[in-house]
Amino acid sequence: MALSDFIPTDGQHRIAQAITEAEKRTSGEICVHVTPHCRGAAMKRATAAFNRLQLYRTARRNAVLIYVAYLDHKLAILGDVGIDSRVDEGFWDEAVALLTQRISAGRQVDGLCETIALVGEQLQSIFPAERDDVNELSNEVTYED
Repeated sequence: MALSDFIPTDGQHRIAQAITEAEKRTSGEICVHVTPHCRGAAMKRATAAFNRLQLYRTARRNAVLIYVAYLDHKLAILGDVGIDSRVDEGFWDEAVALLTQRISAGRQVDGLCETIALVGEQLQSIFPAERDDVNELSNEVTYED
């Protein structure tokens, strides 16, 4: 399996651009991680990916991981401690529902871009961009078999 089985190369570029645009307005970081399979609960696997990718290393602990296991039809959105405790109750569920709907309709790139924009707005409201802000994490989609 390859990432391009789920997201074509041009879609990967659109997603990276959506992350770049969202992060211009926030000090937060957004990562998209894709895998074909998820053994067990999606949130548990997302947490493992979050830690493996060391997303907790951001200065303000405000990284968000969008995790998609496309063959097993599982996904999760996980915010680090700096953001998770500050979002409105139900926000992550709303973002997951949006992404689920778009993926179910075969519009995974649109869904990821829309979800990134939604997460970016939430990050902006809590962690607006600062003058000294640097991009702490890659904006490219990460992938594992």
